[in-house]
Amino acid sequence: MSRIKKTFAILKANNKKALIPYIIAGDPHPKFTVDLMHTMVENGADIIELGVPFSDPMADGPVIQRASERALVHKVGLRKVLSLVKEFRVKDNCTPVVLMGYANPIEAMGFGTFTTAAKGAGVDGVLTVDYPPEESEDFIAELNKNDMDCIFLLSPTTEAKRIDLVAKQATGFLYYVSLKGVTGSANLDVDEVKARVAEIRKQTDLPIGVGFGVKDAATAKSVAAFADAVVVGSRTVLTVEQSSEETLMSNIGTLIQELRTAID
Repeated sequence: MSRIKKTFAILKANNKKALIPYIIAGDPHPKFTVDLMHTMVENGADIIELGVPFSDPMADGPVIQRASERALVHKVGLRKVLSLVKEFRVKDNCTPVVLMGYANPIEAMGFGTFTTAAKGAGVDGVLTVDYPPEESEDFIAELNKNDMDCIFLLSPTTEAKRIDLVAKQATGFLYYVSLKGVTGSANLDVDEVKARVAEIRKQTDLPIGVGFGVKDAATAKSVAAFADAVVVGSRTVLTVEQSSEETLMSNIGTLIQELRTAID
């Protein structure tokens, strides 16, 4: 059983929902990334979504774009991200790590090279924003070969036929984008998201995580009432941006604690 599947199974048995915070690897400096990952776990994160810095993160709003720019200043590419995951695994061999990024760095490395290296580093799943399910057969095969989950996005405009296609190809969990637009771009309509998640559940048994609009503990609590996981991205990245080196770990720890308490 994969770490992601095991995590969701344990949470379900305990009537709890997953908290999945997101940070960009290398932001504000690569020397902080592993400690940030451990801090999030220590304060209640169940799965870590680790962003791969990219120069044109088209699904991301300005907060995450700035984080990518800060990481790229320090030359944090895909290979460096994998080395940070490997370093994280020295102390934590239980918490699932999902890489979220774009196709270009993976294409440059090559499917086989990437998946082998990611598996060796301890990556559990990969969410590649611009790999549509219609064109992901080879990539999914490589991930499956290395026992890693392929996670796909669903949006408010995804039609039922395409949800069915995604549900058949995805493993681990489905990530529902709760609003139209980029990350952190609007306030979500919780009732609308709840209805949409209910429709998706009719077509899959996979856990469903909700993100792209969870900005605070109150929203996290509302989403956790019907979703299997709450993904928090821009809010976490903004906390990193607004913290000094001295306050970085404590500020992230406090935020994760607040989200965990609200979700529970």
